[in-house]
Amino acid sequence: MGKKRRREVERPTIHPKNKYSENPPDFAFLASLYPSFEPFVFYSRDGRPRIHWTDFNATRELTRVLLLHDHGINWWIPDGQLCPTVPNRSNYIHWIEDLLSSDIIPKTCNNGDNVRGFDIGTGANCIYPLLGASLLGWSFVGSDVTDIALEWAEKNVTNNPHISELIEIRKVESCPTSGEESDNGESACGESNLDLNGVEEQAVPSSSSPFDLSIDANNIYHGPPVLHGVVRDGEKFDFCMCNPPFFETMEEAGLNPKTSCGGTPKEMVCPGGEKAFISRIIEDSVALKQTFRWYTSMVGRKLNLKILTSKLWEVGATVVKTTEFVQGKTCRWGLAWTFMPPTRKIISPHVTEKKNLSFMLEGVQRQFSAVDVLHSIESFFHSTGASCKLNSALFTVDITASKDHCNAILKNEVNDVDEDAGDKHLQETSSSSSCFHVPSNSLSFRVLVFQQIPGTLLVKGSLQHGDSPFSGLFSSIFQQLEADLSCKFCREKATS
Repeated sequence: MGKKRRREVERPTIHPKNKYSENPPDFAFLASLYPSFEPFVFYSRDGRPRIHWTDFNATRELTRVLLLHDHGINWWIPDGQLCPTVPNRSNYIHWIEDLLSSDIIPKTCNNGDNVRGFDIGTGANCIYPLLGASLLGWSFVGSDVTDIALEWAEKNVTNNPHISELIEIRKVESCPTSGEESDNGESACGESNLDLNGVEEQAVPSSSSPFDLSIDANNIYHGPPVLHGVVRDGEKFDFCMCNPPFFETMEEAGLNPKTSCGGTPKEMVCPGGEKAFISRIIEDSVALKQTFRWYTSMVGRKLNLKILTSKLWEVGATVVKTTEFVQGKTCRWGLAWTFMPPTRKIISPHVTEKKNLSFMLEGVQRQFSAVDVLHSIESFFHSTGASCKLNSALFTVDITASKDHCNAILKNEVNDVDEDAGDKHLQETSSSSSCFHVPSNSLSFRVLVFQQIPGTLLVKGSLQHGDSPFSGLFSSIFQQLEADLSCKFCREKATS
């Protein structure tokens, strides 16, 4: 049933304001106008003109031609630097345009219609400032740390005198706090489409949550400054944007054999990957607050999107918005937040729409049964200290978790339980009342396990008290549970 519902959901489409929404790039036409592009174009069996997306030179020449032909921008990058795709980057720009024009937060009148943005890790390509300035007349500060990125970003600005006064390239002084330096930069590959209708609007729960923003000590960002220390005193911006380093290693970055967008280690990789880098942006946003109307970033993994969204509730963001960017079978997400007071009350979807969650465990190994999964669920939550009550007859586990227990789960701090303490805990919960009394400052939910067909189990979770101040974390916790159970019980899927 879950698969059927997913097929019925309309796929995200390119932003309606995107220049390519109605007229995708015509490779044959461009090849006839630009001889330098013609050698990279070939024709498939159905007669359609194509390029090899695994050829860096082909993707770079396509980007150069599109920027020149459709935007009047002169552009180039040296070998090995990250090569952006124009329709994809335009989608991000137009999504921010929608954020700025929305009535969720008050519009600023300080600079009239002069919109000012900040591009974190602009890269040698400087694509976002160039597009934002040429499409919408926005002014930008583009930051970076490497000499080659700064040199070529500056060249790409000065080679376009009609917009050069709108763009400032700013050097980030490298001051890592550990021996291993790591930089910000872009890392998104491939063409992707934006679903404007898929934008999810969220509001902070009424009670702020005192969760710790820190992440695992081995995955903390130790690179140069991101926003705090780069933004100057007294500066104000309408937004910031970022394609963070998605990956923790270059080996991980090179797992997609179907694209070649280039990219140096400093652009693609940082310890802790995108979660650590965007967590630093969130930390900086807490310090800078209303210096920016909107803070935004791309996110490469949906699990990280859930975790980062929870972090934003923890630090007091007033509004969070997300959207999905899709390219073929590859998904990226957009995350935006603000500390500006909202102009209207928004009901949190964490309470109204996400009381019930479910996922399928497919490919469960033959030696495991629903009972094994049920006991593993109990152990997963019990190991953080949460209170659990297992009912093997109904195949349910009732869980009550405090703020500290939730924080431990989200930081993957699931530890082995002391055996004696565990026996005592089971005795206490088994003798408790079936109504399962819930403290008002805790998160209470029930998890059920259903046998579907051999090798497939359905795991459902239901929030018992939606008025808990921590109910916004339910989705993230359930996502962590899914990852844990899949790792323990499911066969690894063969990769093609």
